Amino acid sequence: MPDLSDEGLEEIDRDECLRLLAGRGVGRVAVTIGAVPAVFPVNYGMLDDAVVFRTGAGTKLDAAVRHAVVAFEVDEIDTLYHEGWSVLVVGRAAEITDHPSLENAELLPLRPWAGGERAHFVAVRAEIVTGRRIVPHD
Repeated sequence: MPDLSDEGLEEIDRDECLRLLAGRGVGRVAVTIGAVPAVFPVNYGMLDDAVVFRTGAGTKLDAAVRHAVVAFEVDEIDTLYHEGWSVLVVGRAAEITDHPSLENAELLPLRPWAGGERAHFVAVRAEIVTGRRIVPHD
């Protein structure tokens, strides 16, 4: 696992990261187009240790069909008190196509905010999970 230590930040363990992930509903998925990163906001839910979101045809679905390695990030920031945390998940994306997993994904409260058809479910298995929290200073 990469060393993410940084003065003023404390590392968050995997279990706490997964708990924080489960408590949110909007995050950002990062894919590469060629060698260029592209980041997209998505509504998501958790199935075990996988981040799941809905998408239509396009960049995110293409990454899932290729089983590309993607990153997913969620955070919470308090600008008034200068507090917050960030969780990063790295794993292979895959379209959910098997019937039992599709049934479970359809039970998630995934209601995309943007219009358009988003009939495909994508899962990102949490192969690497890291988190950091801002340590308050005097």
